[in-house]
Formats: sequence, structure tokens, C-alpha cells
Amino acid sequence: MKTIVRFIPIVLLVLLMTSCKPAQTDEGRLRDFIASHVKQIEPKITANNIAEWNANASGEKRYYDESAALDLEIKRIRSNKTEFAFLKQLKEGNTIHDSLLQRQLTFLYNNYLKNQIDTTLLRAIVEKQSAIASRFNTFRGKIDGKEVADNDISSVLKDEKNPEKRKKAWEASKQVGKEVAPMVIELVKLRNQAAKQLGFENYYVMALATDEQDANDIIGVFDNLEQLTHEPFAQMKHDLDARLAKKFGVQPGQLRPWHYEDPFFQEAPQSPGVDLDTFFKGKNIEELGQTFYAGLGLPVEDILKRSDLIPRKGKYQHAFENDMDRSGDVRVMLSISDNHYWTSTLLHELGHGVYSKYVDRNLPYLLRVEAHTFLTEAIAQLMERQCYNPGWLQTMVNITDKDKEAVRKTQHENLRSKELVFSRWSQVMVRFERSLYQIPDQDLNRLWWDLVEKYQLVTRPDNRNEPDWAAKIHLAQYPCYYHNYLLGEMAASQILNAIVTRVEKLPAIAEISFAQKPAIGEFLKTQVFMPGASLHWSDLLKHATGEGLTPKYFAEEFTGN
Repeated sequence: MKTIVRFIPIVLLVLLMTSCKPAQTDEGRLRDFIASHVKQIEPKITANNIAEWNANASGEKRYYDESAALDLEIKRIRSNKTEFAFLKQLKEGNTIHDSLLQRQLTFLYNNYLKNQIDTTLLRAIVEKQSAIASRFNTFRGKIDGKEVADNDISSVLKDEKNPEKRKKAWEASKQVGKEVAPMVIELVKLRNQAAKQLGFENYYVMALATDEQDANDIIGVFDNLEQLTHEPFAQMKHDLDARLAKKFGVQPGQLRPWHYEDPFFQEAPQSPGVDLDTFFKGKNIEELGQTFYAGLGLPVEDILKRSDLIPRKGKYQHAFENDMDRSGDVRVMLSISDNHYWTSTLLHELGHGVYSKYVDRNLPYLLRVEAHTFLTEAIAQLMERQCYNPGWLQTMVNITDKDKEAVRKTQHENLRSKELVFSRWSQVMVRFERSLYQIPDQDLNRLWWDLVEKYQLVTRPDNRNEPDWAAKIHLAQYPCYYHNYLLGEMAASQILNAIVTRVEKLPAIAEISFAQKPAIGEFLKTQVFMPGASLHWSDLLKHATGEGLTPKYFAEEFTGN
């Protein structure tokens, strides 16, 4: 015989609890609501994080199904219309004056708002996203009929001289796009349907609005940065193409996407002269990351102990960090190899990790997260950049004085090229995704290559009409997020300027190593990490750097403008 459990909505429960008591203030009612909500939601969020971790670690469908079910439960809780009406009334009434309560109210309102859709549609979105994630993680492209991992494709595009072999590897990197493209378009339409139910133009607009961002403001920032980076990037790309044309024995106009080292040209190849990979060959990369962060006064042994760092079949091939429970269980997932790329990636993910770890645990549960996703990206990118710093390389991997000088001659150009290439690639992603949600039934294959040619100056393959855009996992799994990477790069330069001028007491942007600099770690911990989401992201930046988000430090650092 089944036992039927009926759940009482939190608002009704609060009313029942308070019916025999003196009338509460709005702040009192909100505190009761938050306490009941967190008691219900916290274990589900932790369980979902663990299921998602297991899914990415193993590729097993049962974990994807478990994660999808938990995600749906969380969304259902926050879809309660009575509770949303309660939060909306408080928000519009302007009766909450306590700053921490205001921030929690904003968080709850935004999360309830985006879940005010019918449960059937909600289930369809979650299940479609889970199916796409499973396909991405288990799919392997094929070269001449043989399955290859992403790392194998990267090796071919880095080292292979034969253009036909490079082309096959590049095409293998895009094969997953054809597999998932119809599913991604269906998912986009489902998300748009949900957004329109809530009065938004499309899901892109809604996703940014409920993340305390404005879609038009973001495009305005990207327009500004496009103007600042156009000429420097065009010159850098001209020089790169001249080197590649000579290397492959073709004219620059004959270069195609597979002549570049990265399948999406989102990363720049290193300038000739110094191969940074040689400094990491044979090194214990995990130990290197641990030593670096210990020198900052931000130890990560506990993070690494819980993490998954070794590549294997079925495992997620990229990298991510997750704070599992907001109480100290922070983990990173990577597939480490002893080269520059994976060292910089480890520093990047551990940058996310220390941000999560050092958020003040005394904050309310809902605020025990980063001030904004692009700010944790800023810290991750700030740490990743250290892998190009000659002083850092000498301290951390014992390069010689001669190598240090050789690196100094090329490292800034390497990093400058990296940042310029990424900034232009981000223009493609952000503008494509915005247009994808505006008109999902347009010719997306053509739109993709139109944007690639305009912003990245990469010539499309001849007579190709494939959904190469869909091979980028972020469009399906991390929707309306990619702009935060470039906002993070800008914030990283801005935070670096504050470190240089306030901690190191040097003039403006300067080349500094973070190795064995606990004062820098202390600055980051107290000024950026500990406040968590108790401050709006703009206020947090002002708190840490003295001004709101600006692209000027990024431009100064990488374009000379």
C-alpha cells in the first residue's frame, strides 16, 4: 500500500505558522520563507551536483537521468506560483531594507521567475538537455573510420604537417555537430517557448535578465571591444597567416580552418622561438598547481583530493569546477597531460576552485556563491595567464635565466595573441547565440561562417554546408553564458590593475608573477572571494577595484589602446 505525502506550499506553511502569533513584518515573513525554502532545496542541489559529477566522470546514462530528475525537482519547487506571487509582492513593495535579505530576495525572485512555466514544458527542456549532454560526452569523432579522442585531434592539429590529415582531424572535431544539431534547435525552441510564456522576447533576453544583466548592454560592451580590437587583431592575424602559409607551402588566401591549431580558432598558436610545452614535459602538473596556490596562501590540497584529473574513455573531455555543497566540497574535473595547455587549464579551474572555497561560509546559503559567474571566470583567467609569465615560469618550473629572457621576448606577444584571438572568437559565439534565439529556423550553417569570416577572418571551407556551430557544447549545455568569458577577461585585467597598484605598489598594468605572493592571495580572498553574492557584481567590482566594469584595462594590456 502506498503512502501518499502531500506537500504544503511554503507560503501557506508560513501563514499557518504565524497565524497564532503577532503580525510579522515583511522581513520576518521573508526570513521564514527563506529558511523553509533552503531546508527543501539545499539537499537537492547537492545531490544534483553529485549526480552531474558522476555523469561527467563516467558517461553513464543512469547518472544523467538522475541529474535530470533532480534538476527537474528543483525547477518544480521554484515554479510554485503562490510562492512567486509572495516574492513578487515583496520585491515590488520595497519593504525589505536589510541588505542581505534584499540580495536573497533578488536571487529567489529571479530563479522563481524563470521557472514560472508549465511542468510539461519544463520536463521536456530538462530531458532534451540531458540527452544532448549524454551524446556529447560519449561521442568520438572518426578519422578514416577509427574513433579518436579530442586530445588526439588536438595533437594532429598541433603537430601534423600534411594538410589532408589535418583536414580529416578538423572534420572529425565537427562530426558531433551533425549528431546533435536537430536536438539543439529543438531545445532552443523549447527554451524560447518558456521565455515567451513569461513575457520575454526570447530565452536569451530572459536568461540575461534573470542573471542581473541586460542583453542590449552586453552587446554594447561587445561592440565597443570589437572596435578596440579590430585593427590589432587584423595585424596579428596577417602575421600569423604569413607564417602558416610559409609552413604549409600555400598562399595566405588558401588557408582554411584546419591550418590553425585549434578547431574553432579560439586559441592562438604560440609565437615561434619558445615552445612552452618543453617546460612542462615530465613535470607533475597536479603537484605544480598545488605548490603555486599554496604560495598564494590559498591551499588546494583538499580540492585536488576530491577531484578527477586523469583522462579515460567515457569521461568528459573538457574541464570544469563545481562547489558541490557550498560547505567546502569543491572539485575540479580535467584530463591532465604534461604540457602548457593542461597546466594553464589546471590553474584556471583551481582559480574557480579557490573562489568557491573561500566564499565566507557564514553567509546565508543562497549568497554562498560567487558575485557573478563572469567574476569567477575573471579569477580563473587571471590565474591561467600566469603560465605565460617568465618570472612565474622561473619560480615554478625552474627555467634558466637564458630561457627566461627568451620567454620574455615572446611571452607577452603569446598572451596578447591569445587574448585577441579569444576576444574575436567570443564575438562570433555571442552574436551567433543571440541570433540563434532570435530566429532559430534561419540558415544557421551560413550564419556561423558569415560571423567567423567577419570577426575571426578565417575563410570557410569550400562547398561546406554542415552544422559546425553545433559542435560547440556551450550552445546546448551552457546557454547564454559565453559572453561571461570575455567579460571575465576584462574583469581579470581590471583586478590585475588593482593588484599591481594596490598590493605591489607599481604603476598601472605591469608584468608581475603571482608565485610565492601570499599578499596577492590575501587581497583576492578578502576583496573578491569572501563577500560571495552579498554584493551585486558591479558593487563587488567597485569594492575590489574602485570602479565598475570597464574594458579599458583589457585594451591597455592587450591592444595598446
